[in-house]
Amino acid sequence: SEKGWGAAAQAVKALCERRGWRHNSHALLHQAVDRLVDETLDEHIEELFGFAVRLHINFYEHWMSPAAVARGLEAVRRFIDKLDALP
Repeated sequence: SEKGWGAAAQAVKALCERRGWRHNSHALLHQAVDRLVDETLDEHIEELFGFAVRLHINFYEHWMSPAAVARGLEAVRRFIDKLDALP
């Protein structure tokens, strides 16, 4: 679970670095995702990031089934693909 969160967080941080946006807290990562949704009009970015957030919580809470973790990791892959495609 935490590797999925880490991959998503690092993808957001990389995009923030390219754009000169601050990214040194969870709140700033969420703000960056909000900015991307506003900029791209792609609400799936927020939805996919939500899977990463759930994976992060699951690392501490252990409530997701293995199948749910697998779906979350697939969502993280799609999230990273979307971010990688942005300028």
